[in-house]
Amino acid sequence: MTDTTETTAPPTKRQRQAAQIAEAASGPIGWMLLKILLLAVVDAIALYAVFVLFGHQEWVLLALVVAVTVLVNYIYFSRKRVPAKYLTPGIIFLLIFQVFTLVYTGYIGFTNYGTGHNGTKDQAISALLAKSQERVEDSPTYPVKVVEQFGTYGLLATDPETGDALLGTNEQPLQEVDAEFEGGQAVSVDGWTTLPLATVFTLSEELENLAVPFSDDPNDGSLRAADGQKGNLYVSTLEYDADADTITDTSDDVVYSDVGSGAFTAEDGTEMLPGWQTTVGFDNFVRAVTDESIRGPLISVTVWTFVFALLSVATTFFLGLLLALVFNNTRMRFRNGYRIIMILPYAFPAFLSALVWAGMMNESFGFINQVIFGGAQIPWLTDPALAKVSVLLVNLWLGFPYMFLVCMGALQGIPEDVNEAAVMDGANPWQVFRRIKLPLLLVTVAPLLISSFAFNFNNFNLIYMLTKGGPRFEDVSIPVGHTDILISMVYKVAFTGQNRDYGLASAFTILIFIVVATISVISFRKTKALEELN
Repeated sequence: MTDTTETTAPPTKRQRQAAQIAEAASGPIGWMLLKILLLAVVDAIALYAVFVLFGHQEWVLLALVVAVTVLVNYIYFSRKRVPAKYLTPGIIFLLIFQVFTLVYTGYIGFTNYGTGHNGTKDQAISALLAKSQERVEDSPTYPVKVVEQFGTYGLLATDPETGDALLGTNEQPLQEVDAEFEGGQAVSVDGWTTLPLATVFTLSEELENLAVPFSDDPNDGSLRAADGQKGNLYVSTLEYDADADTITDTSDDVVYSDVGSGAFTAEDGTEMLPGWQTTVGFDNFVRAVTDESIRGPLISVTVWTFVFALLSVATTFFLGLLLALVFNNTRMRFRNGYRIIMILPYAFPAFLSALVWAGMMNESFGFINQVIFGGAQIPWLTDPALAKVSVLLVNLWLGFPYMFLVCMGALQGIPEDVNEAAVMDGANPWQVFRRIKLPLLLVTVAPLLISSFAFNFNNFNLIYMLTKGGPRFEDVSIPVGHTDILISMVYKVAFTGQNRDYGLASAFTILIFIVVATISVISFRKTKALEELN
């Protein structure tokens, strides 16, 4: 008998690829279009970033953006790389919002970035020369027209000697252009909109800041037209020597040099501001521990931050645990109603609750002084000691419901057999709690206590909304107060006051990160040891 069974040959590589293409083509076209649309949006954003970075000559960031964009397109247009398609968005957001933020903050901590040091050296030189400009007597008057292009204002001037049309802006020196003339004056130029006088009269602030350089040499002065009709030559009383890298004040012949501090400095140490952003190494950290006007409040704020975080965690935990033990008793009636009342503070926004408490604690007309204490003038928020007590009390009111819920759930997770066995062995309720319930409870709650400490260590909302960090320290160079914690001090150093020191604030932020990270590592090790013990 002859075997007529035919064996089927396995598909070739080309056949498998064709099958994959056919399968993909038979799938829903909508998902393919959505993918193409999303990638088009990503590519458009990347292309815009490339143009911006190219204009600012940020070559490293430009190369990074191009590389990431190419990689993303390769991953999502590939028929393979399925895990990478799910991981890529998360990794990109992690790098942008976490890694980049940390790295950039660390970089700023080693610079002098802040008020008076927030630009480049060229920008600082231009600003210094422009700030000290004075009108040149008997200089020729230039008939001008104020022109505008995409929100940028410029001057279209007519040279009184040659009759040529000249155009320039704050950033672009005067250059000869082809313009239309009326009555011997240039009145319009292609690509620019000539503003009527009625509009020019509303731009007094813009015209005050409009100084068009005569040439690339800043010592040649600039053309200004305060009324928008007649321009005059203004020359600075400062002279910049590019070869020697110095600025000389011609009024008193004092020479200011670049000594590496980010500002032109005279021999007596006088700095000429604005300066420019530069790397200063560990100067911010050294200044934080050596400058008495900074070191004093820094030490006080650091100690209070630890006290505040520790007491906040301890008080909220023990109050929440006490209430959880009470309402976990099955013999108590209306337990659910009491539990709802207990968690009400947790349902309100913390910043709104802090504002309400700030009003109730007002010394003159607050509810607590007027109603509870019969009109007493108790300085809850203006006395240094009482302000700290007030902050702790309000944080206790805000924080105990969270600990109450956590402890309630942890207690209900402890088997009743364990309690019954302990009672049969003769243990009293305190021994059952201390030797059985509390250790088992801490295994579950310890990581949450660590996170609660980290949260309170940076509890900016409560401090800022309740006391704004006050009452303020006296005779200090940074605007901090007795109830400020490190994070609120960083905010004030960076964003309040006349002198905003982003470099010093970033240095403080690095210190906070190191402290919190160290405490978290140690605490998690202790927690692991506790789990192994149990």
